[in-house]
Amino acid sequence: MRIYTFISDFFGLKEKAVFFLLLCFSNLSYNFMSIKVLHIDSNHPILWQQLEDAGFENHADFKSSKEEIEAKIQDYNGIVIRSRFKIDKTFLDKATNLQFIARVGAGLESIDCDYAESKGIHLIAAPEGNRNAVAEHSLGVILSLFNNLNQANAEIKSGQWNRESNRGHELDGKTVGIIGYGNMGKAFAKKLRGFDVEVIFYDILENIADENARQVSLQELQQKANVLSLHLPWTPETDKMVNANFINAFAKPFWIINTSRGKNIVTADLVAAMKSKKILGAGLDVLEYEKLSFETLFQDKNTPEAFQYLLEAKNVLLTPHIAGWTFESHERLAQVIVDKIKAVYSK
Repeated sequence: MRIYTFISDFFGLKEKAVFFLLLCFSNLSYNFMSIKVLHIDSNHPILWQQLEDAGFENHADFKSSKEEIEAKIQDYNGIVIRSRFKIDKTFLDKATNLQFIARVGAGLESIDCDYAESKGIHLIAAPEGNRNAVAEHSLGVILSLFNNLNQANAEIKSGQWNRESNRGHELDGKTVGIIGYGNMGKAFAKKLRGFDVEVIFYDILENIADENARQVSLQELQQKANVLSLHLPWTPETDKMVNANFINAFAKPFWIINTSRGKNIVTADLVAAMKSKKILGAGLDVLEYEKLSFETLFQDKNTPEAFQYLLEAKNVLLTPHIAGWTFESHERLAQVIVDKIKAVYSK
């Protein structure tokens, strides 16, 4: 018995209708089979496996240089990347058959987005994948800074028992200002609901407030905030945004948290503000000195003076770009990317 005859009898459909449906699924599978995807960074295995199950043809190259990848990129329809190198105009001109670029992360700043879009290439990111991780990390950083947890821990392990110098602050009653109210900013505001704090935010988009935070002007945020948390992409507009003028516009001394991009803060101006007590403490998951890949710091043998201050200051908490780097987000990022890639070809 033909398969469509069996399905027709089982579901009560006409044989011609079943045949048409099977033909559609066959064509969909064929289309997927013709799509070659190059993975140039390692990711959670479900990304590879689910693409393979859907009929995509996966290839991996985790070691070749950008130039070596460029020499063969014309053979691929899709590329999956984290932040290994910049996908610029030169790269895109050689990617003559590229249909999508999927970055397993929140931002697309390592890609010449305008040029890619002009070539009809789909750009895919996954800010939904690690927003919860970033929110939890941001909250942990604030609580650690307020209560001197890392400092007190280090002192006890070195044989010191200092209670008065480790007297902390309470988050209760404070105003937390968020700049950037996208996936990360909204997730962080939601985490703050269990605390008796006022949460306000500034964003270039208007009318995006929800039940977790109130939208204000930048000027009002600078007047009211006790804590500033950055959840911004890196763009020409946000580059070096937090400079001396920006900091001095705050009416009160404040704590600052940055889990977005290091180049959004001028480190030398941040340090100057910490020395003058305008900034009371800083939790930095990202640094101005990071390389584009986010995997290492600068290669300069001479440590900048401002960075040396951050390394030694007791009211500074530094982490190596891990705010969104959890076991759960590792899998969730991959799942979001898979779903979005498949969605491109199901339209």
